[in-house]
This record gives sequence, structure tokens and C-alpha cells, in this order.
Amino acid sequence: MSKHTIVVCDHIHDAGLQILQSTEDVNYVYAADVNKTELLDIIKDAHVAITRSSTDVDEKFLNAAVNLKAIIRAGVGYDNVDIEGCSKRGIIAMNVPTANTIAAVELTMTHMLSCMRKFPYAHNQLKIDRVWKREDWYGNELYGKKLGVIGFGNIGHRVALRAKSFEMDVVTYDPYIPSTKATDLGIKYTTNFEDILSCDIITIHTPKNKETINMIGFEEIARMKDGVVLINCARGGLYNEDALYENLKSGKIAMAGIDVFIKEPAIDHPLLDLPNVTVTAHLGANTRESQREISVQAANNAIESARGIAYPNALNLPIDESKIPSFVKPYIELTQKMAFLIAQLSKSELRSINISAEGEVSEYLDSLQTFATVGILSVSCEEVNYVNANFIAKEKGIELTTSEFSNHSGYQNKVSIKITTSNGVKTISGTVFNEDVQRIVEINGFSLDIEPKGKMIIMRNQDVPGVIGEVGKILGSNNINIADFRLSRGKDGALAVILVDEKVSSDILKKLDSLEAAIAVAYAEI
Repeated sequence: MSKHTIVVCDHIHDAGLQILQSTEDVNYVYAADVNKTELLDIIKDAHVAITRSSTDVDEKFLNAAVNLKAIIRAGVGYDNVDIEGCSKRGIIAMNVPTANTIAAVELTMTHMLSCMRKFPYAHNQLKIDRVWKREDWYGNELYGKKLGVIGFGNIGHRVALRAKSFEMDVVTYDPYIPSTKATDLGIKYTTNFEDILSCDIITIHTPKNKETINMIGFEEIARMKDGVVLINCARGGLYNEDALYENLKSGKIAMAGIDVFIKEPAIDHPLLDLPNVTVTAHLGANTRESQREISVQAANNAIESARGIAYPNALNLPIDESKIPSFVKPYIELTQKMAFLIAQLSKSELRSINISAEGEVSEYLDSLQTFATVGILSVSCEEVNYVNANFIAKEKGIELTTSEFSNHSGYQNKVSIKITTSNGVKTISGTVFNEDVQRIVEINGFSLDIEPKGKMIIMRNQDVPGVIGEVGKILGSNNINIADFRLSRGKDGALAVILVDEKVSSDILKKLDSLEAAIAVAYAEI
């Protein structure tokens, strides 16, 4: 019987190791204690590798792993895994996204309580300094306080439920879920971010992406209550760290509970010098129970992928290239890009996704639908992948449909996406010229010709004189360089897609939106 070689590159719980050791068709290699140079010699024989944060799955690693079929990142985050590099080599990359849910929830509550009662400092005064001064430690109660929960996924909704048991007043902001997901649990749901900023305590539980990095910065903190308490046990950088530091120092933020940092290990971080911060060294998954579950899931997933049975939580599951003609592949890439773009333009509850196609490409609607669903859901859902996209859509109550049309648009092949949300319908279409030149040719009924790449402002406006000049003036005064300006006119006004060289702040978008001719303004990146 031939055996599958599975190399464990980093330390995981013994429960997972025992599964690997006891599986007959697995040649288990434990390499967690070898240095990373020696690991490159060991990994050349691996069919599957299990890693954590200590091993960088980079070009050097991948070049050495010549027989690798799959890699399991034993945990949620995969910042140290070169997903694109894996894809180019046909290596399926997977993570274990849900095993540490309860651990992260309970750590969030730990920080919340510690901030309100200043527990670490009271502990240190008695335990280390041997000083008994009860009068130094008047804290605050969770009872009756208003808690804002940003992100209502696996972790956020469990934090909210635990806060309810403390008789807190809980409100959540998550534009990507049906309001009933919160209200059915007795949690208030809001689409107005100001409702979150007015809370006594705010905790964030979103994935880290272009939309959520620096989600809370100087401007948002300025609109918060004096003496607010902020908690982040999700991802470093969701709160702007400079804004956090300055406002903790001034006392605008009374306390912060922080488990994650932009750069880790954060042993010299200025937040560590402040007297009103509780900090932990990224311990969200550090319970024996979660570590056991992570290792068990990682081991079982490694065995399944080594056998070719399944690829649970695949981050880059490749299509079967033998069944996909070469002309279809650019359409698949274009479809996911268009899906990602349209999702950024519609930050509201998603109800349905329809993928339609004209021409020969319509024979591959199932593949196009999967990639479109991944592109749309990835904006709001960190754990989505090509394996679980349809299941996640079903869980969220999103209807998935496809439509095939005869060729009537004048394009040899064309793919269109229509999403229906609580705020209406949005559409986008694209085609491919000369085998690999991808173009978006329509957005919300307006004909355009746009390369699906870069930073862009999408502006819907009345078709009146002077708009282009006013837009240029605002962007120019804010040192935003316009790379391209595409304008489409219709009977209901005009749509401009403005490609820019720099990221556009919310302040600049508000200035554009305040123009008399503006109807709607959005920003997106591909």
C-alpha cells in the first residue's frame, strides 16, 4: 500500500498528531522542532504539509516542496501563506476557520471585563507590589451599558449573546446580514454606523480586508462618547493604531482591550506603555480546547486532501483545467473580479445572485456562478472559498440562479451579474477581447469600457454641465491623481468611473457626494 507523506511543520496539539500516527496509509513526519533551513530538505517529499504561523509558506518553501498537493494552515489566518504561489503550482491551500470560535469569544469577554474593572492593574498592585488600596480600583459595571458589535458572524453573534446575559443593551452593525439574524436573538440591528459610535463599549469582529482596515480611525473616534471602551480580538489594523494611541493618551478612550496588532510580535509597541490598555499576545485561539479542535480538524483535512477525497475550507480550489477550454479561463477570472466590484458598490443585505451568459461561455455557467459567488461573498465573509460558497450563500438565505441567453448584445461572449439587495438591484457585465483582454462593458445599465483593475470612484450624477470640472477640482485639491475618466450618458443621467492613483478617503467621497449634481458616490478597488 502506497503511503501519503504528511509533514507537520509547526507545533499542534497531540490529538491531531495521534490521528496522523494511527492512520495506516499516512507516512507522518514531525518537523516542528527542526530549523527552517532543514525543513526545506524535509518538505521535498511531502504530499501535504500542516503549518501554523511559525512557517512562512513563501517562494522558497514552495520551490522546495516539489511533491506538495495541499497545505493546511492550522488556524484562521493565513497571512503567511502565499496563496497565489500555491495556485500557480496547483497546490490547494486550506485553513481551519471555526475551531477557535469559542476561545475568541471568551477572550473578548475577558478583555471587556478587564477594561471595565481594570483587573490586570488591580491584580498587579496586590500580587506584585503587595499594596492593598481598594480605593484605587473603582471600576464600572457591564450591566446597563450599551455595547456596539461590529460584525455579526460566528464570533460577533456569540459575543452579543453573552453580553445580553450581563443585561447589556446590545446593538450590531453588519450590512451583509439579514436584520432578522440579529433581531431573532433579541439583538438590535442598525444600518446607521453612528448608532455604533454612540455606544459605551465597542467590539469589532470583521475579517481584515480593504474595507475594514482602519475602519475605526481619528474621525470615527472623535464622534464617540468621551470615555468609550474599545475591544479588538479580531485582526490587527481594524482600529487605526495611531488614532488608538493618541486617544487613549488623551483620555477620549477610557480603556482598550487589544489582542492583535498590525505587526507581531508587538513587544515594543507604544500601546504597551499606556496605563489604560489591557493587552494579550494574540491569544484568541489559545485554549487547550480550541488547540485540540484545530489540530484534529487539520489532521483530518490533511488526510482527506492527501487521498484526494475532499479539500475542506479550500482557499484556492482550482478548476479542472482538462474540462475547461482556454478561452473560458479569462472569463472566470473576469467574473470573479466583476463580482468583487459589484459587491463593494452595494453594502446592504444580499438576497439573490444571478449569473447570465451569452455565447459559448454560457456552457460553463456553473463554474462562473461559483467564482462569482466567491467574489461577492469575499467582501463580507472571510471564510468563503470555492468549496463552501454555495453553502454559505444558502445559510445566508441568498438565492443563486443562472440564465443562458442567445447572443443578442453584439459580443461574441458576455457574462453578466445581477445582485438583488435590500436596497435594490445592481448589474454588471463584461467580455474578453483578443483571448485575454478583459473589459467591464456595463454597470447598472450604463455602457462603458473599463479594465477591471485598480482604484476607482463610481459616481452616478445628473447629466448637467460642470460636473467633470467640479470632480477634478475636489480630487486635485486633495492630491488625488486621475488616471482615467470614463463617462456614460443615458436617459436617466450619467455614470462616471474615475480611475485614480491613490486611495480615496471617506472625507473626499463625502465632498463628491455633496455636489449638487451627485446622486450616488462609491469607491472600490480590484
